[in-house]
Amino acid sequence: MTTAPATPTLPIAAPPARALAVQRLGLVPYVPTWALQEELLASTVAIKNQNREAAAAGRPSQPTPNHLLLCQHPHTYTLGKSGKPEHLLLNEAALAAHGATYHRINRGGDITYHGPGQLVGYPILDLDNFRPDIHWYLRTLEEAVIQTLAEYGLRAGRIAGLTGVWLGWEEGAPNPRKICAMGVKCSRWVTMHGFALNVAPDLAYFGHIVPCGITDKAVTSLAQELGRPVAVEEVQERLLPHLQKLFDAA
Repeated sequence: MTTAPATPTLPIAAPPARALAVQRLGLVPYVPTWALQEELLASTVAIKNQNREAAAAGRPSQPTPNHLLLCQHPHTYTLGKSGKPEHLLLNEAALAAHGATYHRINRGGDITYHGPGQLVGYPILDLDNFRPDIHWYLRTLEEAVIQTLAEYGLRAGRIAGLTGVWLGWEEGAPNPRKICAMGVKCSRWVTMHGFALNVAPDLAYFGHIVPCGITDKAVTSLAQELGRPVAVEEVQERLLPHLQKLFDAA
């Protein structure tokens, strides 16, 4: 009796390691968004731990996800692990009068401000899917912002030793001013926190802190530099393709 050849079993294609799940959250409170980051990071680290056990047992691993949260926050001040509390220039009563909240958090860096009109990005990426190098990661985030600002005719760049994106960054320039702040945390090569790009926030709120602990340089926004209103949603959609291209993610 002739037996028909068995139909070959095709392997199930795993999702690409550099797939990027993007959530556009809009204007959201700070603390629940921080909790969401922690939840996504913990879930990714758990998969990595399971993969380590699977590898030891000779079992296949599963891909880890990569997330990007894009949002704005109500008026909020956050202080990183290496920051100085005295860099917040408001007491509790003054914070309440300005409709702002204050949180000590687990990212690097000093104090910064978040508020409406500022585009905040929180990548929760497994850098083992990209390149396990935190300095490369920060420079890549900066480059995405630099390329986005170039679309608006602004020549942004970096200042040595100062993480973030600047205008008037060239050596000897008379008025260096920060347009994008960054602060990150990395656990088992999984990132959280991220960047805050000033699109059109109320810059007066920066006057109540020593931004990022820097006393001799100004803060600016895209709207101030262009002299016209700019929508956060517009900048968000211009920034996203640069992030995807630079991280080779989709």
